[in-house]
Amino acid sequence: MVDNAALVRLLRQLIVESDHFVGIFGEVQGMHRTDLNALALIMDAKWRGEPLSPGTLAEAMHLSASATTSVLDRLESAGHVQRTRSTRDRRRVELRVPDRALELGRRFFAPLDGAFGKAWAGFSDAEKATIARFLAASIEATVAVRGEFAAFPRPPRSEASTGPD
Repeated sequence: MVDNAALVRLLRQLIVESDHFVGIFGEVQGMHRTDLNALALIMDAKWRGEPLSPGTLAEAMHLSASATTSVLDRLESAGHVQRTRSTRDRRRVELRVPDRALELGRRFFAPLDGAFGKAWAGFSDAEKATIARFLAASIEATVAVRGEFAAFPRPPRSEASTGPD
């Protein structure tokens, strides 16, 4: 039997390894981690069929409007994101990932996808369903606790501090 502490260690190890892998992608593309996180959120919204606005992205990333504009300017100049007017409400700006940028991501992440496929081949559909439930519950728990921590007071920022703003 695997105890909760062992599961936490394994999840933490997966997060660290995934972060290293994504960091390599960022280095290869000359992208900052904040830009990669923004791009991931925009792509996830696209796959859900819910395009993000710059304001929604700023809220999701806990960035100021000016910091979000800087992130989007970098992503747009690199060809990873486009700001377009919504077809439903022309006043609204939506963030889109061009096909060229999606293809770049697919090529880079294809070896990892293939390795996952091989690693997961020995699991039955029922086991995969359990794993999916476990991961979804873990994500929900993380989001809930993150929300609690978001309310904690922050130390004042010094002139020398470096952050997303």
